[in-house]
Amino acid sequence: MKLIKKLTLENDDLIIVWQDGKQSQLFSHWLRDHCQMPVSRNENNGQRLFSIIDIRKDLYIEEVTQDSEGNVCILFQPENHLSVFSQDWLRKNCYDLNNHFDDRSEKNKKLWQKNTFNDGVPKISYNYFHQNIEGKLQVLCSIRDMGFCIIKDAPTKEGQVLAVIKELGFTRETNYGKLFEVRTEVNPNNLAYTNMGLGSHTDNPYRDPVPTVQLLHCLESSTEGGDSVLVDGFNAAKILRQESSDNFLTLTKNWINFRFKDEETDLRSRVPMIEVNDNNEVIKVRYNNRSIDTINLPAVKIRSFYSAYRHWGEVIERDQLKITFQLLPGEIILFDNTRVMHARTAFSKKGKRHLQGAYADLDGLYSLLNILQSKQ
Repeated sequence: MKLIKKLTLENDDLIIVWQDGKQSQLFSHWLRDHCQMPVSRNENNGQRLFSIIDIRKDLYIEEVTQDSEGNVCILFQPENHLSVFSQDWLRKNCYDLNNHFDDRSEKNKKLWQKNTFNDGVPKISYNYFHQNIEGKLQVLCSIRDMGFCIIKDAPTKEGQVLAVIKELGFTRETNYGKLFEVRTEVNPNNLAYTNMGLGSHTDNPYRDPVPTVQLLHCLESSTEGGDSVLVDGFNAAKILRQESSDNFLTLTKNWINFRFKDEETDLRSRVPMIEVNDNNEVIKVRYNNRSIDTINLPAVKIRSFYSAYRHWGEVIERDQLKITFQLLPGEIILFDNTRVMHARTAFSKKGKRHLQGAYADLDGLYSLLNILQSKQ
């Protein structure tokens, strides 16, 4: 298929006029840096065989032509190097018509709140997930797009949560071990191991890098209360920005300390509550009032910070942003810990409530998702 209408050279740029009327202006050094020839790229893995400093500063394009198949042939001087690009590659990769690959920011996510799930929280059966590629794709796409997924009817045996991670990626071991028990303990080192209710929070903000995926598997639940609560942190950040751009900016610009300490561990981080990328799009949110360390900011910033901090906490706890449900025995919830905040209601001391949790990372899950989608 003929994609290119016209090729011209202008100073050190290649000008492409496409058949659909769009135009690209490609810098000579960018074209040389992205050469696809065997002398420039390893044929097996596609990795570059040269460094940017190997490209001469006085590089220029002497000639550009198209061969009989429509490929664009570019002769670079003074090294007398020929690069051949397919029309399709140039169209899919030219920087003025294509954005950076982005699977982390709010831009391409489906934001949600309480009324998004009026018909109930969607769930996927364990057998469908375990036995079918389509099931794995559904779980992975749900985590990528919505930030969470619930698998139902999983075996209620200890360690099952690790088997689920093995099907999707890799376990992130922490000071809590490969997996951790969520049940009431005597003298716990974390309030999660009590029957207290917990406010909306992200896990382990005191760890950098933070575990980006959390899993919780319900093995037993016969208590009153203990409902699970989820909040879309990206949606909360969007609302905060709409209501006060100043407060939003304050939480992105002021980095604070989080800390976890017990007899064997002392973990500390310095991070913002809301993290944005170069396009000012949200890529991570953090909130954990139990783990925030002493806030040491300049005196001129402390009042504005506390105003923004309070506003952020109020938005997160709004009922219309929360989805509340009971995690039943045999159900496993997986969620993006850089986006989705979780909480629980208090539960009675009568009966038993036993969950096993574990951490994984988004890079492993997204890698599998990319591979599976490429085979569709």
